[in-house]
Amino acid sequence: MKVILNSTVPKVGKQWQVVTVADGYARNYLFPRGLAIVADKNQIAALEKRMKRLEEKTAGEKAAAEALRDKIEGAVVRIEGQVGRDAGKLFGAITSQDIVDALKAQHKFTVEKKQVALHDPIKRLGKHEVVLDLHRSVDANIIVEVYDPNAPVAVVAEPEAAPVEEAHEEEAVEA
Repeated sequence: MKVILNSTVPKVGKQWQVVTVADGYARNYLFPRGLAIVADKNQIAALEKRMKRLEEKTAGEKAAAEALRDKIEGAVVRIEGQVGRDAGKLFGAITSQDIVDALKAQHKFTVEKKQVALHDPIKRLGKHEVVLDLHRSVDANIIVEVYDPNAPVAVVAEPEAAPVEEAHEEEAVEA
């Protein structure tokens, strides 16, 4: 029997896919649970319309995500971290929500917590590369810089160029 799946069913198919299953499986499992409907001509036509609208919607979302990626790619987000006794190790941790809040405050970009691909919380000072999942096929990389607000600020002066001693070179040539 041909059915249209209303949701993804493991080992059968994905949502909105037309599949052929055993009659008993469809009647006794899929239909009572609302997982599928019979695939007749009217339902298939309705499915095609629904898929067309869905493709248009996702194309718009993808374009918006690509525009956001172009703006946000490579952005540096500075987050204050409280350092514990171990040098360089944070007392707490920097989570996805901290990154979302810092992005909004520092760069005026709004992303959702679930879009921040942070497998483990950040627990060390320094720069960390974080991936933002803006769309199914659009990712952006940002740099999260965790710093200690109580650390003394070291001013690094650029070294002055040493004067080239041309006089000694000229003397060596004359001799």
